[in-house]
Amino acid sequence: MEDGASSYRRFLEGDESAFDEVQKIYFDRLAYYINRFTQDFHAAEDLAVDTLLELLIHRNRYHFRTPLNAYLFAIARNKALNYLRKRDHFHTVSVDDAEELADRASLEEDLLTDERNRVLMRELEQLPEELREAVHLVYFEDLTYEEAARVMRKNRKQVDNLLTRAKNALRQSEVLQNMVNK
Repeated sequence: MEDGASSYRRFLEGDESAFDEVQKIYFDRLAYYINRFTQDFHAAEDLAVDTLLELLIHRNRYHFRTPLNAYLFAIARNKALNYLRKRDHFHTVSVDDAEELADRASLEEDLLTDERNRVLMRELEQLPEELREAVHLVYFEDLTYEEAARVMRKNRKQVDNLLTRAKNALRQSEVLQNMVNK
């Protein structure tokens, strides 16, 4: 999969349309990642836009030393955590927004039509947040352990330990054991 760095490099060299390619590659991935923190897809989409705007506005901050996806996910994580710190305790939603959220929720359910994936996702949700984040970054976003460590502000060994704990917890799951035994 193209990581978007070559498109971003072209954008920096003057090809304005190349940023659209970066957006197409990362917007949905960033929104779903941020949604794991916020549990609010509208906010996640807004924060994904903010993340991409950060890349657009502050062109000189990214130096191609790390993969672009690791850089963007680190920005997204910080934006999500800042959002959660500032979010009010009470959140109201208009009827129009609620209908749109319901449509998005059904869309997300359609993406998880395979029963095995739904069960696995349910079991992943039972894991502590830190374990879930490590699993998501390494297995769903294909970041290396080192890249995930940078995003999570941990070292490689800590990410390795988190993933080992997550795998062991999933192995202990009765639901998954029953699926394997069928």
